[in-house]
Amino acid sequence: MSADELVEVWGGASEFSRLMPTVWGPAGQALAFQLRLRPGDTVLDVCCGAGASALPAAAAVGPTGLVHAVDLADDLLEQGRLLASDRALHNIDFVRAEAATWEPPSSVPRGRYDALACSYGLFSLPHPNAALGRLVRLLRPVAKVGVTVWRRGALAEFTDTFHDALAAHVPNPRRTDRPAALSHLDNPGALRTWLTGYSAGSVEVNELSNLLPTTPELVWDLVLGTALRASLPPGPETVEAVRLDFLALLTERDIETVDAGTLVATAVVVH
Repeated sequence: MSADELVEVWGGASEFSRLMPTVWGPAGQALAFQLRLRPGDTVLDVCCGAGASALPAAAAVGPTGLVHAVDLADDLLEQGRLLASDRALHNIDFVRAEAATWEPPSSVPRGRYDALACSYGLFSLPHPNAALGRLVRLLRPVAKVGVTVWRRGALAEFTDTFHDALAAHVPNPRRTDRPAALSHLDNPGALRTWLTGYSAGSVEVNELSNLLPTTPELVWDLVLGTALRASLPPGPETVEAVRLDFLALLTERDIETVDAGTLVATAVVVH
């Protein structure tokens, strides 16, 4: 997606924030822990959303550390600022900026970060392989990188059912699949191999199992709070018809849980 499309889809999505406790939050917390951040570390969190991984990173590095949380969605950034204020975290800055062109400000010691985090954001980066390579160059000579991605099969049954419901109302509905260049990064072996291509060692990949009940509220938040939102047709009446058909199909197919399983991968880069 282009930057403008990302803002259109994600910006102002209150549903995205309602998914924090069940979807984004658990993975973000796991990523921050797995990075083994230390007090005083400086962290760059790209495609940060409302801070699912940036906020626990700020808690980990403490008042002597610093987190720069970068995204393009103003509304999500503002929600991140409010959450940081509620938690009295004064060492995190939420900044609207392009991750692919970000440069460390003077507040970053020696102009290099100790860690880079990207939770579910790889597929939002334009030219993600090149973008990550550039971001790695913003790190210290020995630093940490961490990402989360959907594991193989995650959300598949859910999204297929959604697109089947959508097809009854929208001819040739738009699909929002991950970029082909990264489509294979849904299993530990491929993710490990991919990270080693960035001069990374000590790669650790863990699986976070997260099976969520298909309540009407949750499943529709997963549509409106993710890139699936971009597939919806104009007009509230048609959107409501899609919602009702989607819920009916989930019941008809006896789909009682949404698989939000995630791979949490970290590595040490030396360059």
